[in-house]
Amino acid sequence: MTDKVLGVILGGGQGSRLAPLTQTRSKPAVPIAGKYRLVDIPISNCLNSGIHRMFVLTQFNSASLNKHIKNTYHFSHFSSAFVDILAAEQTPDNPTWFQGTADAVRQTMHHLLNHEFEYVLILSGDQLYQMDFKDMVQAHIDSGVQISIATIPVNAKDAPDFGILKSDEQNIITSFIEKPKSNLEDWVSDTGHEMQAEGRNYLASMGIYIFNKDLLIKIFAENAEEKDFGKEIIPRMLTEHKVLSYQYEGYWTDIGNISSFFEANLGLTDEIPKFNLFDSHHSIFTRARMLPPSKILGTTLDKTIIAEGCILQAKSIKHAVIGIRARIGVGTEIESCYIMGSDKYQTLIEIEKEKGEKPLIGIGDNCKIVNAIIDKNSRIGDNVQIIGGSHLTDGDHALYTVKDGIVVVKKGAIIPNGTVIS
Repeated sequence: MTDKVLGVILGGGQGSRLAPLTQTRSKPAVPIAGKYRLVDIPISNCLNSGIHRMFVLTQFNSASLNKHIKNTYHFSHFSSAFVDILAAEQTPDNPTWFQGTADAVRQTMHHLLNHEFEYVLILSGDQLYQMDFKDMVQAHIDSGVQISIATIPVNAKDAPDFGILKSDEQNIITSFIEKPKSNLEDWVSDTGHEMQAEGRNYLASMGIYIFNKDLLIKIFAENAEEKDFGKEIIPRMLTEHKVLSYQYEGYWTDIGNISSFFEANLGLTDEIPKFNLFDSHHSIFTRARMLPPSKILGTTLDKTIIAEGCILQAKSIKHAVIGIRARIGVGTEIESCYIMGSDKYQTLIEIEKEKGEKPLIGIGDNCKIVNAIIDKNSRIGDNVQIIGGSHLTDGDHALYTVKDGIVVVKKGAIIPNGTVIS
């Protein structure tokens, strides 16, 4: 069944809502949980579901993503499995870059058609969830439809941020509205007793679609002006075809901005996190790095995830995610932070040479950092205070950005000794 499915992962646009994390990388390449990239989530879901052929579509800042895919997803020469990048390319037929989600698939369709498949599974590259697509594919086949949409129950507070739909007793979608701002009571659905008990009475589109190949080819041939699945193609298809709603009830979050990204990462430190990194049936795959175990000296730890290869001498680390090769100095206090770590270690020669000239890669001594994201390869000096919170005004600065009270230190930034951001 899943051998007839081709996965297409949408890399998204410029990712401005995740800036400055997307200043030098595409959204799917943003580091998550200390050791993964966002793109590892949909790829891992596909691999765990038996879908082993995938394309990742991207056009902005794709170098980092290309490198990650190339270094991570290697398959046997005797297997048909692959994960390939398809970057936007100008051709005589398509002189423009991707203009939307549907346009991205349309422009790369000639690459997809080089492979044998019956169904296309279209996924987003910036969502956090663990889903078995086998069940969705089987439901799609059993129902006899040509289009299926994964849906998730949401509450009244979240409903205006999504495309909301209603379905009949056979789960065939009967109506759809994009981001409703009023008359929400008209869009209440029977989501099941458990979901209703949680106040999740509205069915939201997850931006996950299954199309029969022949129909997708027909859609692209007939309506070249339609650029987006959610805003144009799906609403039109509802009037012309039966479209299945496949209801998913597990954890799912759309990582569209800094606040949701921050909450999703720190949520991993919960005693029983909603997104379970320790589930052997839903493993998250990423690049295999030959790193030493982390070393911790005199640090008090609480609600903290620590990736490989770290050297931690901090006074305390609480409610934090510490990424690969992170170095944190003596006496430093970290609370409610995502420290992404570093791409390399400095040699003893480099450390000796740079000592006194600029801070070393990592976080120095006697710092206090609260409510912050420290992007990779940053150099934070000694006695630095970075205190995020609602008291800070949103704004973009040379070395850092403030969004929703979260201080985001930019990739490779150098924060001098004694700096105060509070």
